[in-house]
Amino acid sequence: MVETLIGGGPPAPDLIKDSNSQNFMADVIDASQEVPVIVDFWAPWCGPCKQLGPMIEKVVKSAQGKVKLVKINIDDSPEIAQQLRIQSIPAVFAFDKGQPVDAFVGAQPESQIKAFVERLAGGIGPSPVDEALEAAQTALDDGETAAAANIYGQILQAEPGNPVAIGGLVRCYVLAKDLDHARQTLALVPKEHEDHAAIAAARSALALADQASVAGDPTELRAQVEANPGDHQARFDLATALIGNGDSEGAIDQLLEIMKKGAQWNDGAAKDQLLKIFEALGPVHDATKSGRRRLSALLFS
Repeated sequence: MVETLIGGGPPAPDLIKDSNSQNFMADVIDASQEVPVIVDFWAPWCGPCKQLGPMIEKVVKSAQGKVKLVKINIDDSPEIAQQLRIQSIPAVFAFDKGQPVDAFVGAQPESQIKAFVERLAGGIGPSPVDEALEAAQTALDDGETAAAANIYGQILQAEPGNPVAIGGLVRCYVLAKDLDHARQTLALVPKEHEDHAAIAAARSALALADQASVAGDPTELRAQVEANPGDHQARFDLATALIGNGDSEGAIDQLLEIMKKGAQWNDGAAKDQLLKIFEALGPVHDATKSGRRRLSALLFS
């Protein structure tokens, strides 16, 4: 099921391969007559090589056969590095029709690697993982939480540590009110992705759900607010309870009402809660865009 969703099974056997001086002619020069070949020169002692290698492999796989990748350990094949006058590693060369046509040296961000491969491949479409993430988000937007969770789970089988998939799965658990599993899933976030926008959004969604679980009954809280419109704490608790019931727009309305009457109440708690809701919903959500406009109008009126 994972292979069907993420891209039809493992890559072709020769899409990514290790090579050496003896096989360089066949694996690179001859092979590049049919499809461009990227050569990654690396060594086991090279720290940046260990970071760059997996990113190149990921982008090459996303090109779906438009390019190939050959990895050469310069410790085992120093003569090739000497012939190409490689002074430092990681060094990456692109060959087309038997000739080197592009190159870069040193670690690069994934965006630059993708641009490098796109120039060589003549453009590449979205990766299978990106397509799966889009399908999961669509399912989540349509209220199909179980389907979205299933897709996010499959993505994480294929690409463990993917921050967007982890964040999406956390949101699915939050919507299902399974907060224990949401917390367990957040614990899977690799350190380097702790500040990723999808993780920040998931963290805020979980925090709001935790608050909502102890906020009280929305009906009783609404009655308190109607009886005493100036009771900011009751209105704040009502907003939090509404979040737990999936009524983000209603929660935003209540918090903005507090802002109108007492923006500094409880050290600006209403504004902080609004920002947490916006982060949890994401910047493109209609409620976020509308709420931010209304908040700005209040702050700068």
